[in-house]
Order: sequence, then structure tokens, then C-alpha cells
Amino acid sequence: MSGKRRAAGVLLAFACAGAQALPSTFGPVIGGALLCRSQLDNAYFHAYLSTALGPSTRREGGAHWFKGDATLWGKQVLDVMVSDDSNPMVFVAAVIDAEPEELEAAIRARAGLRHKAADASAAPLRVANPGSVIAYHQGKSKIYCARYKPLPPGR
Repeated sequence: MSGKRRAAGVLLAFACAGAQALPSTFGPVIGGALLCRSQLDNAYFHAYLSTALGPSTRREGGAHWFKGDATLWGKQVLDVMVSDDSNPMVFVAAVIDAEPEELEAAIRARAGLRHKAADASAAPLRVANPGSVIAYHQGKSKIYCARYKPLPPGR
């Protein structure tokens, strides 16, 4: 085996070893949370995303940001965020590489949930009955589910 081939093989092995397959539960767990179909617990989702995607890439805007090779409802996921403890809300959010109309249609087709435009503006928020929201985000979509933090016991 030539030196170039061996080096290429070693590089390929390292690339494959670094690639992490998503768990089969990613769509139901994260997709369900984004559609407000599950209880929101930022510690749980932070641990889940850390295991599924590795450590967060940054902490900004009251959230931990994760990157990974993932799809939801047939659309590419660019970022997944989960609130940190500095935020007054508990939330899970994702930036999806699709315009809001496309994402809404994909969710309706695959999950049966309709997000209706909140108003007649050029870039309306799209809201579903459980509370899930799709917003415009730099030519893409941001979908999220957010809830106020529960009061501590005894209050």
C-alpha cells in the first residue's frame, strides 16, 4: 500500500470515527418537543442533545446551541437550542433549512399539526394549538416551544 493511500485511509478512519450517528429517537424526542407534544425540561434536553450531538457549540441568548447532521419532517436541521438556567423561559428551538411555508407543509403532512399564520403581515408567526411557533429566521425557519418556568415547590 502506498504512503498516500495509507494516509488517505487513516484520514477516512478518523473522519468516520468522529461522525456520530443520531439515535433513532431524535425525531420523536426533539420533534415532539418542538411541537409542544412533551413536557419541557431543559436539563433533560441538554443531556439528550449532548449525548446525541456532542457538546454545545456555543452558549448565547440564554441557550445552549448544538450542531449536527439531522433532519426533522424531511428538512435539514441547522441548529438546535435548549434554554439555559439564565432564561426565564424553558424552551427547545431549532433552525431549519426551509422557509416557514415549506416547514409548515412538511409538519402538516408528516405529523398532522397545522401552524396557522398569526396575522396578515409579510412574515407572520405561524402558531399551532399546542403552542409551537414557526418564525422567519434569515430566509429559513426557526421553530420553538417555550413555557414559563414552573414555580419552585412551596411557592
